[in-house]
This record gives sequence, structure tokens and C-alpha cells, in this order.
Amino acid sequence: MEKNANNGQKLLQIYKTDNGDSPGILSFLDSWGPEQVVQVYNPEIDMKGILVIDNTALGPGKGGIRISPTVTPMEVFRLARAMTWKCALAGIPFGGAKSGIIADPFKTDKIKLVKAFAKLIAPYVPERYIAAPDMNVGEKEIEAFVTAIGDLNGATGKPKRLGGIPHELGTTGFGVGVCLETSLKIIGDRIEIPEDISNIEVAIQGFGNVGIGIAKYLANKGAKIVAISDMWGCIYNKDGIDIKEAEKYSYATCEEESIKNYKNGRVIPRDDILKIDCDVFIPCACGDVLTTKTASYLKAKLVVEGANNATTLDAENILFHKGTIILPDFLANAGGVIGSYAEYKGMSEEEAFSLIESKISKNTKFVLRGYLDIDCTPRAIARKIAEQRLLKAMEKRNEFGELERRIENE
Repeated sequence: MEKNANNGQKLLQIYKTDNGDSPGILSFLDSWGPEQVVQVYNPEIDMKGILVIDNTALGPGKGGIRISPTVTPMEVFRLARAMTWKCALAGIPFGGAKSGIIADPFKTDKIKLVKAFAKLIAPYVPERYIAAPDMNVGEKEIEAFVTAIGDLNGATGKPKRLGGIPHELGTTGFGVGVCLETSLKIIGDRIEIPEDISNIEVAIQGFGNVGIGIAKYLANKGAKIVAISDMWGCIYNKDGIDIKEAEKYSYATCEEESIKNYKNGRVIPRDDILKIDCDVFIPCACGDVLTTKTASYLKAKLVVEGANNATTLDAENILFHKGTIILPDFLANAGGVIGSYAEYKGMSEEEAFSLIESKISKNTKFVLRGYLDIDCTPRAIARKIAEQRLLKAMEKRNEFGELERRIENE
């Protein structure tokens, strides 16, 4: 199935020579995956990249490419595993995967890095891995990726002129909004926050693709956004932030472009957004935001994970017993991958958004009814549903493999 598997193995060995943390890379193996971990290195431009293909029982591994100076194999694995659960829960024929390039996105030529990365992982694309935008990677970088691969099916989130549905349209943020609005009608009264989205107060952490997407959704629904943060600071206004005015500060790449320069509000320390008195907190930046150290600061009664792996399990247990409910990443932010599936199938933008609304609304209702019946975390319910769907696919694949071996031996 792969075009040249040995090439990937050789590249892994080269990378091990240059990076001392590689020997422990397979320490996270379990019965679900990962199936493959590939690390690549281009010494000419000092490009170090990681690809984790976690589980392909449902289809080719799907997941974005992120660029960060701190990305690690373990981080990429955790993100790939989140994609495994996300695709299974969404009911789309993709498996879970993720990739990362170790670099400072603000001090490097991202296009050059992505092209180099694409060429080195080409043996796996698109049969086993289909890329997409992620942190610090947008439609321009994705265009560079598919150009280098020489196959438009190698990624989704492409520019419209290439037949894509760019993530910049806000598919992920839209899905987060659908999940939030659906959940308010089901559990708003139980957790003592308004059931009507127009009456809630929200804090949004991160003001890139997902953050601006959910901000627009909420603004259109009449919700009050009282705080927004990015890498450089946080703006707070108890009377609400004007998203049309604030939008110019989204996708900031330096402090001068930061949301903290929004005029009609008070600048507070970036991490103090957790302490804001509000109904809903939506993390849309990086992972491990809510930990055992930070969970006690949170005042919101509902957390909707726009970012992947935003909450540690220990923190979630603390918050659950405190009465705070978390809608997990692989339920709430599946709009991006559902939109990717729509692009993959050649659907229109309208059809993509309709599919996102339908699937996320249905899954949110399913998960929260389980939460109300069993009284355990929505994450546990969602994970169980995803596991059951994936297990069936893995059993079918094993049966097919056994049949294939019998035919070969006859």
C-alpha cells in the first residue's frame, strides 16, 4: 500500500542520530495503535518532522500538520489518538493521524519547511495519511503540501480554487458553536447556566482559526463574549467585546497584532482568563490548559474544548466533582474533520456546514443523554461510543486479513 516504506524507516534512523529523545518514542503503544511513527530530517534546511499514524481501521489516517518549536513525538501521538476517537465518533471513514514540524513559525519560511516535510513523508500520502491545516498551518501551506506531493487528495483544507473547503471558513469553530448550543438546551438548567445561548457569558482562549470562528458564531447568536486571550495577553470587558472590531486582532503573529490592543476593554494577564467569572470557557489554543494546578481557578460551569487535549484527566475529575462539565475535544471540535470529509467527497460549502451541524448536534445529544443517565463525564461516554465503533472496524479488518491469508495459502 505504501509507495516506499523503507524510505520512511531510513529517515527515522537519520533523525534518531540527530535527536536524543527518539529511543522512547514507542513507549505509548497500546492495543489501538499507533500503527506507524515516522520522524524525518532534512539537514539542508534543518527541518525536523514527525508523523504518527495511529489507527486506520476506519480509513486513511486523518490529521493536521502543526508547526511549533516545542512539538514532540508524544504530543503528536496524543493528537493523533484524539483524531482516532474524533473520526470514529463523527462516523466518517477516516482513521486517526497527526504530524508536526519542529520550528518557530514566526521566524522561519513555513512554505519551504512544509514542502520539505511533504517530500519526505510522500510514501504514506494519501493511502495512509491525509493532511490538513492545524496550528500555524493554513491553506497556503496546505497548497504547498499537495503541490510537493503531486496529489490533490493528499490533504484537505486546500484553497477554493483547488477544490478545497479552507478551514479559514470557520468549520471547526462552527462545530464548537453547534455543540455548545445543543448542550445548553440539554444540561443548561442542570449546571445552572442559561439554556438560551443569547443569555450566556463566554471567555475564549486563543484567537486564531478556531477562536475567531466560535466568536463569530456566538456573536451572531447574541451571546456576550466577555474575554478573549492570545499568546501575548487577554482583553476583558464585562459588558461584552465587539467581535467585528476585535476580528482585526485575530491570527496575530506578534505582540503588536495581539487582541490585547483592542481598545474597548481592560488588559489582564494572559492566563487570568481562567479566573474570569463567566458561564462558559472555550479553550481554542494549545493543550493541557486545565491541569490539577489550574483547575481550581476556573469559574465557568461549562467547558467546550475547541483545542485538542485541553484538559488533563485528573483536572477533569476535579472539575466534574465540582459540578463543571467538559464537552471533550473529539466531540466539540469535530467540525474541521467533518468539513474535511465533505471536501474529500466533493461536497459544496453549504453541504459541508449542513453535515457538520447534523453530525455534531446528533452526537452531542447522544453523549449528553448518556451523561444524564449514567452520571459520568461526557468524555467517558463519548470515548466508549468511539471505542465500540472502532473495535467493530478492527474486528472486520482482522477477519478480512485472515480470509486473505487463507486464500493466499490455498
